[in-house]
Amino acid sequence: MFNVPDNLEITLGKHASKHLSADLATLISRIGQMTPNVKAEFPKRLKVARTTNKFGEVQKELDAWTNGFFVDALIKTGLVRAIYSEELDKPYIYNDSAPFVVTMDPLDGSSNISTNNVFGTIFGIYREDLPATGRKLVCAIYELYGPITTLVYTAGNGMGVHEFVKQREGEQQYLLLHENMKLPAKGEVFGIGADPMEWSNEFMGFAKGLFKKHRLKARYCGAFVGDFSQVLHRGGLFSYPCTKKSPNGKLRLYFEAAPMALIMEEAGGASSNGSISLLDVDLPDIDARVPLYMGNKYLIEELEAAIKKGQTYRQQ
Repeated sequence: MFNVPDNLEITLGKHASKHLSADLATLISRIGQMTPNVKAEFPKRLKVARTTNKFGEVQKELDAWTNGFFVDALIKTGLVRAIYSEELDKPYIYNDSAPFVVTMDPLDGSSNISTNNVFGTIFGIYREDLPATGRKLVCAIYELYGPITTLVYTAGNGMGVHEFVKQREGEQQYLLLHENMKLPAKGEVFGIGADPMEWSNEFMGFAKGLFKKHRLKARYCGAFVGDFSQVLHRGGLFSYPCTKKSPNGKLRLYFEAAPMALIMEEAGGASSNGSISLLDVDLPDIDARVPLYMGNKYLIEELEAAIKKGQTYRQQ
């Protein structure tokens, strides 16, 4: 599956340059070139840092280092005027004349570091200032640091979803692996976060149906990028729902939900906060959390119908 045929040895930079404006293609290519430097630090930074981020979450040493590395590297491109990150107390404003604003989750799934499980990075790229809905994204990217390092990107507007693989140790090029990816018509796997005892009755009923009705296999690795990638390749559903303790969910709209929703919808799937596409959710707070549901359209439609039915029942 991961052997790239000779006739498909297209680099990330060449692919982006063929389809996108020069400035956006350059930024995407430069983001790809940052990965080897990040991965080289992984074995050296496994301690827990003596700091917390703005959400009160204890940082790993690698969290803090990766955030600083990406901020510096993005600024050096000369193409980024502002950076919003889960690990920054406030946005980093640098160059008012630069074309892009970047959001990032620099190390998604960092709780997996201590057990040597998968984690990754999520980027959202805008031309306009934030806040803005996900419809204003001009590019979404995620990098997955697994046994094989991959990068997936889309520029929206029907441009498609494309996956690249870093081929050889020490090289900074990503080579095309899959072009114009689409979710399989029938889902195969699902992953759901949060404590099941805190799920709503409507969502619990829907989740049981994933086993009984749809015969999906449960897959949950504890990193959004990893679970998302399984659904992208195999079809199905990923969710971090609203719960009794966290009615707004856990994942954050700008740093995680919106960029991944763009990729999911460009691949023929759907996203939802329980009632509308995550790309249409309009929240002024950059740090806002949102219930998240992504996957095959038929599963998202079934989920929204179950939630609506439960809401109607309670109103009667």
